Amino acid sequence: MAGPAAFDLFRTTEEHEMLRDAVRSLAEAKIAPFAAEVDEQGRFPQEARDALEANDLHAVHVPESYGGSGADALSTVIVIEEVARVCASSSLIPAVNKLGSLPVELSGSEELKTRYLGALARKEGMFSYALSEPEAGSDAAGMKTRAVRDGDSWVLNGVKRWITNAGVSEFYTVMAVTDPEQRSRGISAFVVEKGDEGVSFGAPEKKLGIKGSPTREVYFDNVRIPADRMIGEEGTGFATAMRTLDHTRVTIAAQALGIAQGALDYAAGYVKERRQFGKAVAEFQGVQFMLADMAMKLEAARQITYAAAARSERSDKDLTFFGAAAKCYASDAAMEITTDAVQLLGGYGYTRDYPVERMMRDAKITQIYEGTNQVQRIVMARQLLKG
Repeated sequence: MAGPAAFDLFRTTEEHEMLRDAVRSLAEAKIAPFAAEVDEQGRFPQEARDALEANDLHAVHVPESYGGSGADALSTVIVIEEVARVCASSSLIPAVNKLGSLPVELSGSEELKTRYLGALARKEGMFSYALSEPEAGSDAAGMKTRAVRDGDSWVLNGVKRWITNAGVSEFYTVMAVTDPEQRSRGISAFVVEKGDEGVSFGAPEKKLGIKGSPTREVYFDNVRIPADRMIGEEGTGFATAMRTLDHTRVTIAAQALGIAQGALDYAAGYVKERRQFGKAVAEFQGVQFMLADMAMKLEAARQITYAAAARSERSDKDLTFFGAAAKCYASDAAMEITTDAVQLLGGYGYTRDYPVERMMRDAKITQIYEGTNQVQRIVMARQLLKG
């Protein structure tokens, strides 16, 4: 039998830990100093984008053949986790670049991949994902946005809602109905560019958290795009959208991990410094139990998230279950951990002078987007009961 040193199961590689150290250092130096201001002003974290792009960390998932880093799914998780630890809004830059471009990578023609994955790798623009609509949230197949063939073009009309980084991103993966009779099998995917005539954006939503990441409606008013911008075959868009979410729900789990880790780190430091009744608050057993529970939940969430990332990299058959489970468990844990962090800081935790209230507000969205946690439970149950 191999000795302990060779037993690498359930341990990240040296390369993954080196990546973590590098991203953490960058995040603390270049992103953390602006996090409170970004939240307070509700402005896009341009400093984070500049830092991530300068270090080729904005879209590490893009394969080397298209000019990217070719990083594996766990590396992408670690990048998002470490950025989210200091600023959840900033972590949506690498996360949504993957969400928006993955349909092209999974189903696009070689020409589309070369053009758009290459553009993303070269930092020519960010990518967003346009699936949800005013009347089609959890029921995404009920969308109304239409695409009608006209010669060598498709003409798009409709509205998309809750589009992350809308208005900042240059490229959009858009799902639209091409055959209304077929419901989900009548939906196709397209790449739309910000500069295409007829594309416009609504006002930024006023949100509880992730205030630095703009969320807007996107309007398509007779937007004419070349037919070769369809991603995959006609009618395969919804299947591509669901395959994409199997992979990218793992990145939302990563975001939740990072937010929770940031809150735990801050709370643990605070209770060691804060003194009451003549001793450090950290010396009280009730506080120690809270910290222990927070750390235990976080570690369990990290293990399921990393296991899901490995399945994403291998495209395992049970990825659908693991992606949903990781996203659901990690986001629930993040909400509990950040809420407890606010409690541990007492009155100070409730003020904007300290970062934990921001982390608590930011954590909430991880239970909602890329499929609510109620939808994740439906997804998991279907996987358990099928066949």
